[in-house]
Amino acid sequence: MSKPTIHVAIAILLHQDQVLVGWREATQHQGNKYEFPGGKVENAETPLAACCRETQEEVGIHLSDWHAFDVIGHEYDDVRINLHVFHAHVPTDVLSQIQAPWQWYKRDELLDLNFPSANQAIIQRLYWPRQIKISEQLANLSQLPANQLMYWRVDAHQAECIELAEVSVEHISRLIVNIEMYQQLNSIQQQAISAIHLKQNQVLALKAGDLSKGKRYLAACHDLASMQQAQRIGCDAILLSPVQTTHTHPDAVALGWPQFEALAAAVDIPVFALGGIRRDDLMLAQQHGAYGIAGIRFL
Repeated sequence: MSKPTIHVAIAILLHQDQVLVGWREATQHQGNKYEFPGGKVENAETPLAACCRETQEEVGIHLSDWHAFDVIGHEYDDVRINLHVFHAHVPTDVLSQIQAPWQWYKRDELLDLNFPSANQAIIQRLYWPRQIKISEQLANLSQLPANQLMYWRVDAHQAECIELAEVSVEHISRLIVNIEMYQQLNSIQQQAISAIHLKQNQVLALKAGDLSKGKRYLAACHDLASMQQAQRIGCDAILLSPVQTTHTHPDAVALGWPQFEALAAAVDIPVFALGGIRRDDLMLAQQHGAYGIAGIRFL
């Protein structure tokens, strides 16, 4: 006998690097586990409409600015689930309307919570390591510590594509590439890549709905307008630079930590500090609102 297929809408609600999480009662399917807001898509209802409705009913807030996050298929012993996942940013002025028992959790705290197995792909996308190494040498990828990703900062030439073809999927899963390189990859490599890097001018040229569903995007930004645009179009994280004067860009005006902190507080997605950062600056950066740090020589 074939298993029934259920379509479920899931809401990923974000505020200041935190994610809204609840608890499934023991009587529910996959009960006694943590959950994101959401529920079954009703007949003649679109997944997005179901997401809005469930957020209103369960959480108590109405949001209209949603981004398609992913569609995830998962098979349990008794049922097949298609998760239609959307994410949205929760403005400060509606925080008081959120109903109990929903709570905010930091992204790395999600790793320690017991979610249904269908949610694991969501957890892995929401979590970012705290350090990003920037390198032109692909060989550095195999030497990364466990707490790092690597942005391979090269042009998408044939030689680089051939070089990447020799890298295992395990290592590719910790690699960030620019959008031009990503478009040259085969489907298996595209599926494995950790994130796609966008330059500031590319961010400014895009609009909501242009980003591919199911992929993480890391936006390079240098000012408030580009950061707000990155969040508006659905990017997952931001590289904000230069925090301090660098050897590679000595003429660029450094933001300084006070301005960095003010800019990081203006968005709800992780912001990595880049530019003149040393390896031991992670705690300092976090004190000024950074999710993590990124750099060329110090990692």
